[in-house]
Amino acid sequence: MDLLNTLVDKGLRREPPTREEALAVLATSDDELLDVVAAAGKVRRHWFGRRVKLNYLVNLKSGLCPEDCSYCSQRLGSKAGILKYTWLKPEEASKVAAAGLAGGAKRVCLVASGRGPTDRDVERVSETIRAIKEQHEGVEVCACLGLLSEGQAERLRKAGADAYNHNLNTSETMYGDITTTHTYADRVDTVNKAHAAGLSACSGLIAGMGESDEDLVDVVFALRELDPDSVPVNFLIPFEGTPLAKEWNLTPQRCLRILAMVRFVHPDVEVRIAGGREVHLRTLQPLALHLANSIFLGDYLTSEGQAGKADLEMIADAGFEVEGADQVTLPEHRTSGGCHEGGVCGTSASPVPSAAAPRTDLVAVRRRGAGTDIAPNA
Repeated sequence: MDLLNTLVDKGLRREPPTREEALAVLATSDDELLDVVAAAGKVRRHWFGRRVKLNYLVNLKSGLCPEDCSYCSQRLGSKAGILKYTWLKPEEASKVAAAGLAGGAKRVCLVASGRGPTDRDVERVSETIRAIKEQHEGVEVCACLGLLSEGQAERLRKAGADAYNHNLNTSETMYGDITTTHTYADRVDTVNKAHAAGLSACSGLIAGMGESDEDLVDVVFALRELDPDSVPVNFLIPFEGTPLAKEWNLTPQRCLRILAMVRFVHPDVEVRIAGGREVHLRTLQPLALHLANSIFLGDYLTSEGQAGKADLEMIADAGFEVEGADQVTLPEHRTSGGCHEGGVCGTSASPVPSAAAPRTDLVAVRRRGAGTDIAPNA
């Protein structure tokens, strides 16, 4: 397909596609899906090889948010039956983070619900950052606390934060239909504040909220203008009790096309598969590793994810490897030393099972069906 050959050539040169080309990727048929994955996979492997970076979320404060983001189970008025609690103490958060790091995570993402942090909140998170870094030398720490006020990004950087996450989520045109308590411009401003403070910017999107192809392309190109080091791609989890509970718009094939489009627009940036991959990619998750070079390990903010052991096995079975402490995430042209700019950071990854090793644990003796009183598996 001429389109895909053109996009591969552009990706290898770090040249973005045109809007029309990006829209054409989303419009490809299911019959063309493997060709799309193979083409975007060439770009991914050129810049990131077969490495997969593991990230681990720690929800520092869950629920009770005053904002009205329609996609969020923690929003004002949400009836979703999620965990709700106030701030974890630094030692509690550090203990939770340690579990993810032991599982092979290289980055810890500290998240708190709310419009944005108070200065006291920034100090709380700073104490947590210091506690984690004292116990885990070289670990990357990303904060995600909502809209930032003047000077807060600098304080987080001084405490040892390497990155700040604040997603655009959707296009500027659609934004007012999703959230009314803050604006798209507010989000852009926070990403710019993080950049200005010397933090690595992490900003992405949520797909599946009823947006058009044009909306998806708009937000992905807007993100390119902001030049983040990592772009998380979330797939909407339609929580019961939220306004978007009935938005089941995604198929595994659509998710793969979206990830491919993001990779073509951001060829040399960390593309991370974030929330919702288990719900929407399902058994096609391994194909997504050919497009994204980063995933979250284990659970998300308010929903459970695939078991960490299963993530590691999936990575190995698909022929990929966990990115280790001695490996730099971003290509050399995007780095100039230092963890927040893609330098050598992280903690040693746990051993990943070899795809060629005998998997005796997969052999389970049948104890149901014929010859038993238990219903058969059918």
